[in-house]
Amino acid sequence: GVVFQIWCVLWIALYGAGLAPFSAFMKNEQMRLIPAKGQFVLAYEWRDYGDISDNLKKAVVSSEDAGFVEHDGVDWDAIDVAKKRNARKGKIVAGGSTISMQLTKNLFLSSNRSYLRKAEEVVMTYAMEWMLPKDKIFELYLNSVEWGEGVFGAQAAAQHYFKVDANKLSAQQAAKLAVMLPAPKFYDANRKSRNLGRRANVILRRMGGAQIPDDEGI
Repeated sequence: GVVFQIWCVLWIALYGAGLAPFSAFMKNEQMRLIPAKGQFVLAYEWRDYGDISDNLKKAVVSSEDAGFVEHDGVDWDAIDVAKKRNARKGKIVAGGSTISMQLTKNLFLSSNRSYLRKAEEVVMTYAMEWMLPKDKIFELYLNSVEWGEGVFGAQAAAQHYFKVDANKLSAQQAAKLAVMLPAPKFYDANRKSRNLGRRANVILRRMGGAQIPDDEGI
């Protein structure tokens, strides 16, 4: 476990220095698609933070982690709410993960839900928040998060769903992409879902007050 933590910290340092990640989630999806569909290449194209629409940044913060700019990587109140929800359901159905925690999971861990994996996620998230500025964490997240079957990152998602570049996404388009994040494969296959449109409208109303990091390390 200690060796794994050190290995992750070294990779965080490399990402901070400019290395574009090929995350654990990307590797798992590639391994799934090769035998299933003979697809070797994922839809993935890196975009610097300033080349991603502020609409998408505000939409993702509004949908996934409203306190992203202010917290230290872990929202303990959200985790407590998730624990109570899990107790009511009798199984793990929520995790209370912040954007930073989701990034840690995507880069290094698996989609398996357990309290041990959550503990690993918390430790590595604090390391990431200590080593990298918020705008870099958000840049890594927006470039590595899954947005559909074999689709990763803002640029690939913008092209896949709307045939535009990531810096050209409208507020409505960005809101729809943000709504897709918890279940990207489902929405990829159900793009006309009424729930997608309803939830996108909710995100649109929240976007005006969303706080996002700037590109100067704040």
